[in-house]
Amino acid sequence: MNKPLLVFSQTHRVKAILRRGGLTTVCEEARCPNISECFGAGTATFMILGDRCTRRCGFCNVMKEPPKAVDINEDKKLLRAVKSLGLRYVVITSVARDDLPDGGASHFAKCIKTLKDNLPGIKVEVLIPDFRGDRSSLERVLKQGPVVLNHNVETVPRLYPKVRVGSKYGRSLMVLKMSKEIAPHIPTKSALILGLGERKEEIIRVMEDLREVGCDYLTVGQYYQPSKRHFPVVRYYSREEFYELEEMAKSLGFKKVACGSNVRSSYRAWEFIS
Repeated sequence: MNKPLLVFSQTHRVKAILRRGGLTTVCEEARCPNISECFGAGTATFMILGDRCTRRCGFCNVMKEPPKAVDINEDKKLLRAVKSLGLRYVVITSVARDDLPDGGASHFAKCIKTLKDNLPGIKVEVLIPDFRGDRSSLERVLKQGPVVLNHNVETVPRLYPKVRVGSKYGRSLMVLKMSKEIAPHIPTKSALILGLGERKEEIIRVMEDLREVGCDYLTVGQYYQPSKRHFPVVRYYSREEFYELEEMAKSLGFKKVACGSNVRSSYRAWEFIS
């Protein structure tokens, strides 16, 4: 069997396991450009707490509708899928759940604990919402020992009112700073998507801000408009521009950096801790 057919077969297998388990991936919901590569390699970024977000980010393809009740058995479904796929490194993310008292932090913690209790040696990275800046919620997640705490700033502060409705740039920086205060041994990670109208000096300022709060890892990718109703692409960045930004980020002291058109915060995530 040639490589394209192998990738197709593995992608179909991953989707079948996810459907049988009643699970959602951000790969599918956000129309990630790397979905074939990741599914073909037997990996996925699991999205817990449903597929409906309480916020209105203009770039995101996840549904913006009233969320459903939390699935109390989701941690067990996640465990079965991870076992079936034979994963040793798992990324867990979620929609924003501002309707929940702790923003869904206790559910994150429960999922991490279930995986670690039943799969010795499993590594779990979390890509969290901001939990409205609540320190106790963040503590609840970090207590379970994820190998990486990821929270994305996504864009420059000037564009937040248009692009990240319901979120605050300063609050996102505070979440990353608090993570280092609570669990300094756990690396922190963040991401930027470009093409929304940001300026170069603003990108560099965000990188500097992230380093000031101790952020260890950074990913930078190109924004692709999911549909006509989403925020438009203002510009596309060249390979040379991404390379220049990667070198700039490295010079600022990030331990690991990935920049490129199709780079996303969970793409090849296991390589960041190798």
